[in-house]
Amino acid sequence: MIFVYATAIFALRGIEQYLLRRGGKVHLFLLTLGFGIVTAAVLALASVGLSLQFGVTNYVNFAYGAYLAVGMYMTYTCITAFHLPFLLGAVVGILTAGIVAVVVDILILERFVKRGTSGFFLLIVTFGLQLILLNLAQAIWGVGFDRYPIAQGAPLTIGPFSVTVAQLEVVGVAIVALIAVHLLLTKSRLGKAMRAMSDNKMLAQASGIDINATTLWTWFFTGCLAGLGGIALALNTVEFQVFTGNSFLFVIFAAVILGGIGKIYGAMLGALIIGLVVGLSSLVISSAYNVDVAFAALVIVLLIRPQGIFAIAGKA
Repeated sequence: MIFVYATAIFALRGIEQYLLRRGGKVHLFLLTLGFGIVTAAVLALASVGLSLQFGVTNYVNFAYGAYLAVGMYMTYTCITAFHLPFLLGAVVGILTAGIVAVVVDILILERFVKRGTSGFFLLIVTFGLQLILLNLAQAIWGVGFDRYPIAQGAPLTIGPFSVTVAQLEVVGVAIVALIAVHLLLTKSRLGKAMRAMSDNKMLAQASGIDINATTLWTWFFTGCLAGLGGIALALNTVEFQVFTGNSFLFVIFAAVILGGIGKIYGAMLGALIIGLVVGLSSLVISSAYNVDVAFAALVIVLLIRPQGIFAIAGKA
């Protein structure tokens, strides 16, 4: 891990020195770095939820991108159709995404788990669910691009960075949400039960933990984090459509795998690294290649440390 930090710092200093030699482009570098931090904040919200879900259930969920769409579009509907304030609409969107995640688990996924379906076939099931849910969302909300009817605000200059009010709020919400996840896992009885299931599900059950209730709460919280991540993504991209969250899913997977699958704090660090790399890469390559850059960074790190930044002894 020290080698990865050293490599990242060396790369950042190399880029900065290059721009200094070019003269007059440090400002552009810092602007791009600020954008990378905002991207990392959005990525952290979504990747922590996906990593927590995997840590407790022990299978990959490709339908996660659909939960991002539910969060962003339920918020949009509450604002435009029911004329609710943005914050109240966002709360409805977040809770709806959590409820959808629980309903999908009860009606479909849990049935396969109880039959002892292998992780590979569950992966195929979640991939099919992703297509069904996204096409259902497309039938409800259409195929065009939408945007929240709220003012983005004039760019603010904070030190060397220039960000909009909405981007600043995204970073603030991400910090608060990640602290809340940390407190949930370390201070609450439910969080400790999640960690116990992540380490050893059978032993957790033998210790008296209600694994069914813990699993449902995990789906709810991770669905809520996906919904919050979808709203943050919509604020950051300004314009969005049903498949926006699903396109971002590959970058989320890169952050989760980089941090160590199922490791919450690894997902946070992986999100920071991938977010900064993706943001800074736009200095030298089109932002249309963001996903390619994220996976290139993932491949390079995994060549050095195949198990991810954090080892997977206990996952959550």
